[in-house]
Amino acid sequence: MSIRVLIVDDSSFFRKLLREILAQDPFLTVVGEATNGREAVALTQELGPDVVTMDVEMPVMNGISAVREIMARKPTPILMLSALTQEGANATFDALDAGAMDFFPKRTDNPEEHMQRSARVLRARLRTLAIRGVPSRVGRPVPPPPMAPRPAPASAPGATRGLPAAAPPVVPPPVAPKAAGGGEQTRGVIGRRGMVVIGASTGGPAALQQVLRKLPACFPVPLLVVQHMPAAFTAAFAQRLDGLLDLDVREAADGDPLRPGLIYIAPGGVHVEVRREGAGMVVRTRIPQPNEHYRPSVDIALASAAEVYGADLLGVVLTGMGDDGLQGARALKAQGGRLWAQDRATSVIYGMPAAVAKAGLTDVVLGLDELADSLPGCVR
Repeated sequence: MSIRVLIVDDSSFFRKLLREILAQDPFLTVVGEATNGREAVALTQELGPDVVTMDVEMPVMNGISAVREIMARKPTPILMLSALTQEGANATFDALDAGAMDFFPKRTDNPEEHMQRSARVLRARLRTLAIRGVPSRVGRPVPPPPMAPRPAPASAPGATRGLPAAAPPVVPPPVAPKAAGGGEQTRGVIGRRGMVVIGASTGGPAALQQVLRKLPACFPVPLLVVQHMPAAFTAAFAQRLDGLLDLDVREAADGDPLRPGLIYIAPGGVHVEVRREGAGMVVRTRIPQPNEHYRPSVDIALASAAEVYGADLLGVVLTGMGDDGLQGARALKAQGGRLWAQDRATSVIYGMPAAVAKAGLTDVVLGLDELADSLPGCVR
């Protein structure tokens, strides 16, 4: 099976580099190239590619507008190539809101060396997105309804991060029956001394906005989000959520005390662990070992939180490639905690939630809207 790829970039250097990288995969075939967003829209309709690589900053029409046009006219999986800057992060989140399915870091310093080093990951991402296709309109995760920004956003934290390693390009089949809504299974499952840990990867930024949007400012427990994301993007993502949600959102820093009513975004490039220190709980960060591929790791965050919170821990595994979260879920269940997972229909990539569901570790499997409705009532 040949996967047809359309390359969109105004740089002839990057187009040539991408052609060379994709040519190393017998399953990927470049069927066309566009130098701006307008050409990308036209060629997507004309050539019908299985997946599109999309630059952000281009003449005539930028990548965000092109994504919006393509998704309106001929929905196609789109992978954004994003600069590792604050501006690049904000543009990437706009593109994801417009309908892009995933993003990949694009360095301007030593770009050829970086792209060649990351070539296997890039090819795996493209294969996976093409195999998945655009989720159906019924199940497609869509951005949450527009919300007025809060009048006074919290201070913006600093950033650090790394890139998750390659994940298997095979999309797992559906497993575990989906619960018909949360109902009593999701009400009051942890106490007020508990905590919520949410893990996500591909498709996570949009899914998190949708899942967290109904949480009240008085939410009685702390919430830690572990999203696979490049280092330069974490602070921007925290700022974005902080402006949209009623709760305060910040990028977690080493030594931060865990407080009710706060959402902590795990910084990239490091692991985040939950520790008991004195009378309270704190965030601790540590440098990953070479064999620890996901940075930050859902497994490590969940397992450490399970050690100190026990049965008062709720874990939520959202859309993403690979199986990060599976081992952490085992540790959580061994301590009596609860685990929810996103369903296949609303997942951009049903990898991480499928892994925990297939292992029989989930208490309920829910769609994004059901998760959003259930999360506010999870504390008794």
